[in-house]
Amino acid sequence: MPQSPPSMELTGARVVLPSGVVDNGTVAVAGGRIVAPGAAGATRVELAGHWIVPGFVDIHSHGGGGASFSAGEAAEAMTVIDTHRRHGTTTMLASTVTGDLGELARQAAVLAELTEQGELAGIHFEGPFISPHRCGAHQPGLLRDPDPADVRKLVDAANGAARMMTLAPELPGGLASVRLLAELGVIPAIGHTDGSYETAREAVDAGARVATHLFNAMPPLGHRSPGPVAALLEDERVTVELINDGTHLHPAALELAYRAAGPDRVVFITDAMGAAGSGDGSYRLGPMEVEVRDGVARIRDDTGAGSIAGSTLTMDRVLRRAVTVDRIPVADAVRALSANPARLLGAYERIGSLEAGKDADLVVLDGDFAVAGVLRKGAWVVRPAVG
Repeated sequence: MPQSPPSMELTGARVVLPSGVVDNGTVAVAGGRIVAPGAAGATRVELAGHWIVPGFVDIHSHGGGGASFSAGEAAEAMTVIDTHRRHGTTTMLASTVTGDLGELARQAAVLAELTEQGELAGIHFEGPFISPHRCGAHQPGLLRDPDPADVRKLVDAANGAARMMTLAPELPGGLASVRLLAELGVIPAIGHTDGSYETAREAVDAGARVATHLFNAMPPLGHRSPGPVAALLEDERVTVELINDGTHLHPAALELAYRAAGPDRVVFITDAMGAAGSGDGSYRLGPMEVEVRDGVARIRDDTGAGSIAGSTLTMDRVLRRAVTVDRIPVADAVRALSANPARLLGAYERIGSLEAGKDADLVVLDGDFAVAGVLRKGAWVVRPAVG
């Protein structure tokens, strides 16, 4: 029989709780869960000068560690998962990239098994039901209209693991597909869209609940034609994804979105591709060739200025930038990395905050917000070199 994770008390750190930051706090762990402090025999881990925050929840990531979910191979998917875990992501969705429906179904079957095993929280289909005018790093020749029958095929192929699907609601079948996804319990997300303000509002009324990487791959906010950005920011039913790497969004645009949506509706994502946790070089994103230079991923073309192709972020870097560059309060930044995505996935009773009874998923950060330790379900992924 597998042994239960050890009991321990992590003490002396600044602990980010739902109620705020507690100095010199204690987080107690037993049996893979967070428990009340004071249990006899618990190992004491001294973490003075550190932070303890909930494990990060990434709802939009394509790859990392030189690997990609779109390879449709379990070993390669585990490389992605392990890479991001070492950077504090204890829960993640596997995001696919536009491809042939048969190939996407094959990938979904592999990722569904990893979901069943508890390695993933589910699958996010990004494409192929997106606009050819806003396709970004998705191969134009593989795009198709969101016929509800095709949408259902992908959901069925995921065997209960489909959690979110990004589509362009202005395309033929778009609104019907949004309604279908909502009925099936899969989160409809608006993204890679060339639609209008009015269409975005219709899609939200039909059940869309997420703005896929807001601002990116959609018409810009205009004073006469506000586009989907305004519709998605103004509606309290919508969670907005933001890629905070300094490349996808100007800091002023990020601040505008953060202030308009408020701290409870923002989810920071990585939208990571294979170079996350790795380095510059040549990679693949689905069928597309990508070149990473100075940490920026672009579709390879003759000019060297192809479309941005995801990011090279890990979630610890997202937090550090939010706090040190954007000056977002630590508790609010942590909410956008943990509690908000956990609520979106319907998993907040189990993950997303440091509360008794929840999974012992947490990240230990040093004073510069670099990862010093990662605990997942009570077992160390990265063990702190202190205590």
